[in-house]
Amino acid sequence: MNPHIVLYDDECPLCTFQMKMLSWMDWRNALALLPLSDPKAAQIAPQLTREDLLEAIHCVTPEGRIYRGARALRFVGMRLPLMVPMALFLWIPGVIQIAEFAYQIISRNRLVLSRLFGCKGACAILPKRAREQDKLA
Repeated sequence: MNPHIVLYDDECPLCTFQMKMLSWMDWRNALALLPLSDPKAAQIAPQLTREDLLEAIHCVTPEGRIYRGARALRFVGMRLPLMVPMALFLWIPGVIQIAEFAYQIISRNRLVLSRLFGCKGACAILPKRAREQDKLA
């Protein structure tokens, strides 16, 4: 089974923490996490500019469909058992629009929020899970 590839900003402590969390919740190995610093990231989604990729998390399916921002989290959430309730909530009419708006605000301010919540130091407590599919992405 080909995993869905999640592209994320590995220079953002908040984003890196989220990916650590996803790696521990991905019991079925449905995802491959690929940092934007990896040269393969540009090959996975050549239609997206670097600026596009830095604005939000992206999930690329094996078929090539791309989900962005809150829609990417909803898509990913449907594949991770612990995130299914959140993903189902995002399917309620109107909720995804509110989630996208909130996502844009958080994304625009993610470096400030990382400092505010101490993600650089505190987020280092959660160890990264070594996964083969992340190396293959």
